[in-house]
Amino acid sequence: MNNKSDKTIESIESNLRPLPRWIFMSRWLQAPLYIGLIIAQGIYVVQFWNELVHLIQMMVNKGGTTETEIMLIVLGLIDVVMISNLLVMVIVGGWETFVSRLELENHPDQPEWLSHVNAGVLKVKLATAIIGISSIHLLKTFINAPSMDDKTLLWQTLIHLTFVVSALAIAYTEKLLAKH
Repeated sequence: MNNKSDKTIESIESNLRPLPRWIFMSRWLQAPLYIGLIIAQGIYVVQFWNELVHLIQMMVNKGGTTETEIMLIVLGLIDVVMISNLLVMVIVGGWETFVSRLELENHPDQPEWLSHVNAGVLKVKLATAIIGISSIHLLKTFINAPSMDDKTLLWQTLIHLTFVVSALAIAYTEKLLAKH
């Protein structure tokens, strides 16, 4: 943090009465949660590399494999990447929105969406990311459809559609709130 913003925060916190100051500072209780999510993201990195090594071993040991097997493993890799992206949105966006500013305004790697993130934008981005992840799982299910029962296919499709409708409702609600 720069010196000016440190003084501003100190000024705000010193002007608050004890109870409101304590309540305001409680936002820092979220810090361990975000650190835990960073650790979870590290676990997803390990999972990604394990799956990639598995794919390479299948190709080397079998001298090739079926297109369906490759597609399922690649979809698993995409799934891990999408979940990792979701984690980044939650960690960075949540910290910026609920804990403290990251002050990345002049950083060349600042994500474009971070400059206008708020709780509403974060909810819509998370909902659309969940739809993407659900789509990958549904695609995997459809690829394996011959080996699955109709109830499983129906339930997974209905769950996916529920995510889509929920995301649309969240986006519409945020649009209405943004007008006011």
